[in-house]
Amino acid sequence: MDVWSVVNNKGIEHLEMIVMDSLVIKENMTCIINNGSVYNNDFQWKVCDHSKKIMFLGGTTIKAIELQNIPPKRYFFKDFGEILQGKCKTDRLEDIIGAVSEINHIQSNTPGKKVVVSVVLKDLKGNCINCNLWEIYGSKFLAYYNDPKNNGAIVILLTHAMVKDGQVSNAWSGSKLLINEDIPEIQDFMSKLPTNEQKEKPTQSAKSLSNWSGGSQYSPVERFVHNAKCMSLSQFCKIKHETLCVTVATTLKFVVSKYEWFYYGCTRCSSKAPNPEKAYECSCGQKVEQPIPRYKIEIYVSNGESKYRFVFWDSECAVILGMTAEFMHNSMVENGEDDPMVYPDELEMLLNKKMTFRVKVQPTFSQASVWKLCDDEAFVKEIENDYIVEDNQSKTEYAKLVPNKENLETSAQTLSASGENDPESIILMTPAKDVVIADKGEEVDFEASGATQLSGTKPSKKLKIKPSS
Repeated sequence: MDVWSVVNNKGIEHLEMIVMDSLVIKENMTCIINNGSVYNNDFQWKVCDHSKKIMFLGGTTIKAIELQNIPPKRYFFKDFGEILQGKCKTDRLEDIIGAVSEINHIQSNTPGKKVVVSVVLKDLKGNCINCNLWEIYGSKFLAYYNDPKNNGAIVILLTHAMVKDGQVSNAWSGSKLLINEDIPEIQDFMSKLPTNEQKEKPTQSAKSLSNWSGGSQYSPVERFVHNAKCMSLSQFCKIKHETLCVTVATTLKFVVSKYEWFYYGCTRCSSKAPNPEKAYECSCGQKVEQPIPRYKIEIYVSNGESKYRFVFWDSECAVILGMTAEFMHNSMVENGEDDPMVYPDELEMLLNKKMTFRVKVQPTFSQASVWKLCDDEAFVKEIENDYIVEDNQSKTEYAKLVPNKENLETSAQTLSASGENDPESIILMTPAKDVVIADKGEEVDFEASGATQLSGTKPSKKLKIKPSS
């Protein structure tokens, strides 16, 4: 059911796991439990206020039986007002229901970081709280949100939620996440929403669209375009050297080539495995027993009559699709399709999307490697209207950059100091002191703040940038 690694104080590693021989307990079943043992309810996190708990022993047996006098299961939803006022038991897991009003943070599954989606939930009284969905819960939400068939309001029901400091999050594995499901509680909540809210899909806030932390006083757009040349897609063919650029385009179609939609890589970083069938030690230090599939998808993007080939990498695709390449590949194999040249239908979610891209243009290969992207309509429109350099402007003219302040001086990157997101050349590791970061330089921890020192051996060049009018 689950497996994890444990290292003791002597550095010896072992695996711990949970195994199950058969499913003997089902939800909503009534039963008789024999030879159970009753103890005080001393769990660190309690799912109910009862003072006792039943422990299953080796001789405990369960017999399903119809018992009509036991009432059906019901939810006891925690009031948002009480959460905001701190009227919560610190050891109690709560049931939560609310409508998603905004997505304010998305962190993809990258080395050293876990998937987390932070949303704002609103109750029927107008109270709002922050809800953090980690790992499979965040991936499930993204898969639903990014599915073009799902429109309108999103009501989620989260069971056994942990409440702390006025916000909630899923428990490690005991929570359930129900999204717009056809159950009385969700349907009743949905029916009580104002008519206009029932038809509106929640938006993704602009602040969640930038993974680079360059100071909260600068807008997400300024951080997105920092140190990059903003230009139209038609100008890409004029670039003679590798250049960091920002542009707006619409994903058109997959590039038909001899390459597959994924590659086998390290389980920690995005480096390509030398042999997908053999164990090896990666250059990042990870001992890889079995390389895993990671996204690498080539897509033609267009803007007007211009077209260019963009390479989408693992973390960007995982955020849009709401699932890892490993999960998608395993699902295909389970359904009897093991041909890596067959593109799964779920990849269609990457197409027909107008987005703003931060890319490294590689004229030698007539392609651009995607570093960062955003499909928020307001965000795209601002980039398009205020930053894109038109064809009739000078090729060397740079668009507006982030004003130079103390916390940005050490974070102004040059192309020589940051590698492209290519499994052939990068190593994604948690940066140590005085070590050059060897990844895209764009991913940050959920709670990280401040700029990153790129090198301790060569001082960063301090750019004098005048704010644009």
